[in-house]
Amino acid sequence: MTYSLSQLAWFFLLYSLLGWCVSVSVCAAKKHAFVNPGFLNLPLSPIYGIGAVLATVLLAELADRPVFFILGSCVLFTVLIVATGVVLERLLHRRWWDFSHHRFHLYGYVSLPLLLVLGVVAWVCVRFLNPLFALVLGDLPPLLSRILLLVCLGLVGIDLVLSLSITVGMRVRLRRISQLTQDFQELSSLFGHAITRRIQARMLHAYPNLERPDSRSPSVQPTVFAQGCSLTKLIWLFVIAALLGDIIETLFCRATMGIWMSRSSLIYGPFSVVWGLGAVMFTALLYRYKDKSEGYLLLAGTVVGGVYEYVCSVFTELVFGTVFWDYSHIPFNLAGRVNLLYCFFWGVAAAMWMKLIYPRLSNLIERIPRKVGRVVTVVLVVFMCCNILISALALGRYQQRQVNPDAPGTVISDFLDEHYPDARMERIYPNAKLVTEP
Repeated sequence: MTYSLSQLAWFFLLYSLLGWCVSVSVCAAKKHAFVNPGFLNLPLSPIYGIGAVLATVLLAELADRPVFFILGSCVLFTVLIVATGVVLERLLHRRWWDFSHHRFHLYGYVSLPLLLVLGVVAWVCVRFLNPLFALVLGDLPPLLSRILLLVCLGLVGIDLVLSLSITVGMRVRLRRISQLTQDFQELSSLFGHAITRRIQARMLHAYPNLERPDSRSPSVQPTVFAQGCSLTKLIWLFVIAALLGDIIETLFCRATMGIWMSRSSLIYGPFSVVWGLGAVMFTALLYRYKDKSEGYLLLAGTVVGGVYEYVCSVFTELVFGTVFWDYSHIPFNLAGRVNLLYCFFWGVAAAMWMKLIYPRLSNLIERIPRKVGRVVTVVLVVFMCCNILISALALGRYQQRQVNPDAPGTVISDFLDEHYPDARMERIYPNAKLVTEP
């Protein structure tokens, strides 16, 4: 079933509320006291709402295949939870939650039992609760539904801005937690500062880890460029892997089909975004397990790579209305988006990447002089962002020309028509197929 944007927005709010209620119940059972576990002051946990919406949009085709759906949800929630945890940790330089005491965990951000529970719950939501919620929401008058939705989203936005601003201001005081009470007393003279005190006190109560410095955070400034698994190194790995991936696919097509075919995702340069993002994903998720056996990395890469390729296929179809690959003719495929053979290739690529390629690339990147590396990193980021933006606009305009060639043009569309005509787009994206509504 396809849902509208307003329905997805309602799903976000409803599942955020349900997730918050479940979290409060779990905390009450463990601590025998009420604790608001959410980042917001409203009774909402947005991470659950976002996860439910992503599962609805990206994995709905797998609702009739629970095992594949749960596996995909596990990978999806892993990326979402780890990304959220990293962002919040960078914001306050403290851990907001920690699963390090669990046997199977990823950097302490998420554990395997939690992922399995979230995967099963996500399947129940998409398979049963979504149609029920859509039916109930359909009974609301359209005008009333829109007004309520705008009001609720507006309150969430205001709460988010307030919480972020106060949390960022809280950073300085975390260095002297012992004096926090005195600071609150000085601020309590003003009503707005009283709100600050309440929010900060609630966050410290909900997240006791904020009071303990993270011993894993290095106190010494790095002496080499892009040391460890840093954001800078991931940027370089993205560009290098995108280039290598495009070259490998081009040679593979030449060897198997006897023709030279463009495999680039972008208009300028031989870069495959899928390979670049895949390298970043494998590095970020498997860096901790780089010393594991090749078989372990192969199995992990097969599952993660398959889910990643499936999500990329759904995303490009939803955003650009175009299918860039179709494996329907290959045995053991899943909706034509992935197949067992290519999933195995992802596993082999993950093992080779972590064991052979990544260590050498990491050493080469760290040998770059720091000043030169910083300048080149900025240039790469600007170039890739502009390249991705132009490619997305050109693809969107190419799709529009195929659907409605007589549509009135604008300044931007005229520019795209002149510089990126159909012949050029079909040469860069020879396998792109327009998705038509049945």
